[in-house]
Amino acid sequence: MEAIRTRIQPKFAQIGAALKDELSMMAGEEMFLHIAQHARRKTNAPVDTWMALAANKRGYKQHPHFQVGLFDDHIFIWLAFIYELPNKQGIANQFMKNIKVLNNTVPANYVLSFDHMKKDATDFGSLGKAGLKQALQRFHDVKKAELLIGRQIKADDAVLQDGQAFLELVRSTYETLIPLYKLAH
Repeated sequence: MEAIRTRIQPKFAQIGAALKDELSMMAGEEMFLHIAQHARRKTNAPVDTWMALAANKRGYKQHPHFQVGLFDDHIFIWLAFIYELPNKQGIANQFMKNIKVLNNTVPANYVLSFDHMKKDATDFGSLGKAGLKQALQRFHDVKKAELLIGRQIKADDAVLQDGQAFLELVRSTYETLIPLYKLAH
């Protein structure tokens, strides 16, 4: 936990500060930085940690939000719709009605995750229309189902050695996904 607090969270603060204003302009609403505190953990570190940018000052879990975070073997860059969304079914309906927008917006090399606590993700390009429809239906029907859309970058990827290149990758990912964020509203 000490390493997360002293080494990772300050980097999240820098990333969030660098992205917050630009993402606010893209989203058309003020975004606020939230860094996972893992308040219930005293000694054992979690398997992942993250920062979130959301349009709510008090929290992010009940709102569509953008995340940058890490597991031991990769970094993730998400537009996240997690199970705590009060309007999850409405967002799922909106996405199902506009499935062509999703197909035209999300590049084939992006990934989908259905649980923010797990490492695994599915290549968007491999889903096809039927797979995407099935994923959206599950997001709609299953209370704990989540939908995270974005990128996973392996820990040894060269882009992670260049802070500016990494920030540009995050920016471009969010720029690509902002139409879906707006569609969710």
